[in-house]
Amino acid sequence: MGRIFYIMGKSSSGKDTIYKELSRSTRLGLKTNIPYTTRPIREGEKNGVEYFFVDERELERIREAGNLIEEREYHTCHGIWKYFTVNDDQIDLGRNDYLMIGTPESFLAVQRFYGEEVVIPILIRLDDGLRLQRALDRERQQKQPRYEEMCRRFLADSRDFAPEIIEKAGIKRSFNNDDLSRCIDEIKDFIRSFRE
Repeated sequence: MGRIFYIMGKSSSGKDTIYKELSRSTRLGLKTNIPYTTRPIREGEKNGVEYFFVDERELERIREAGNLIEEREYHTCHGIWKYFTVNDDQIDLGRNDYLMIGTPESFLAVQRFYGEEVVIPILIRLDDGLRLQRALDRERQQKQPRYEEMCRRFLADSRDFAPEIIEKAGIKRSFNNDDLSRCIDEIKDFIRSFRE
């Protein structure tokens, strides 16, 4: 039986970079599950790589077909954006281990769907000051920076990753990303420990 290693972290904690590095590791051999979103595609993103970018009509079709594993809704400065995980045959736990990314809320829903022993949490931590600086640097590189939305996400993380939420999710181990290379190595060792 395979496992799903579930990456979580506040915005600009480096979770996307870590996710990409882990998914590229041929030694780990982790398959990925691409999530879905209704938010606009960002510069540099590709449909079917970071996310499947869909509209509300497609989300409703997935919901009506009974294939929605979890769904999160964010009231952003640019409208309502939804992120969700779909039971779309991307995952075959009989053959592979997988890497997924999301929030504690989505982690719990995926864990309920696949089982507590199958879905393993990996929480990325980083000092809030460093996160804010990284977020600002990233937003400045966009053709149309959305600073207001950046700030909304930063503040929303305080609620989404509150200590009681982390405790409810049963997350006992976290990885500090003040040194990216070391953090990735520690996570790789953690994943390998489940295969011994």
